[in-house]
Amino acid sequence: MRNKPFTLAHLAGIIFASCIFFSQGLAAQGNPQAIMHTSMGDIQLELYPEKAPATVENFINYAKNGFYDGTIFHRVIGNFMIQGGGFTPDMQKKATGEPIQNEASNGLSNTRGTISMARTNDPHSATAQFFINVGDNANLDFTSDDSSRGWGYAVFGQVVSGMDVVDKIRYVATGTTAGYADVPVEPVTIDSIEIVDD
Repeated sequence: MRNKPFTLAHLAGIIFASCIFFSQGLAAQGNPQAIMHTSMGDIQLELYPEKAPATVENFINYAKNGFYDGTIFHRVIGNFMIQGGGFTPDMQKKATGEPIQNEASNGLSNTRGTISMARTNDPHSATAQFFINVGDNANLDFTSDDSSRGWGYAVFGQVVSGMDVVDKIRYVATGTTAGYADVPVEPVTIDSIEIVDD
């Protein structure tokens, strides 16, 4: 029996089927998203559980438990970053769970639009507070595990929508409140953080 000629229709069918298979593969491997609803607009984040599993799990748990609801961006430095997730509008620090292991050695850099964990001088002291980089801050990246500075700050996600909101926040007027510097004069609140699983 003679083979049927291979036509453009056959080729189109193969390409279409391949595209469906490829897109389904991407969807299956999709990263969780977080939508940060703030008083100045929404910021959408893509989280990276493969790169920072403990950090992403920690952030998602705080978000789903409503910990961030009603907190503020309490530290805003226009050429550096915006930090939030730990204080109420009257500058009361919220009680948190146990600190997590620093995952800054995951190869992700503190570039503009990335979200990272805030911490004290102890490299493994991060709990709930985070910051969004408004510029490229490679000086915050992991370089070694022999000092607090060398450990760096763990990147665990990226802004995928709403950088205009981040930029609005970075330029708000700030001052000193309750002994803390760089606090927005008018509170910028985090109303809630919604987790959208893949």
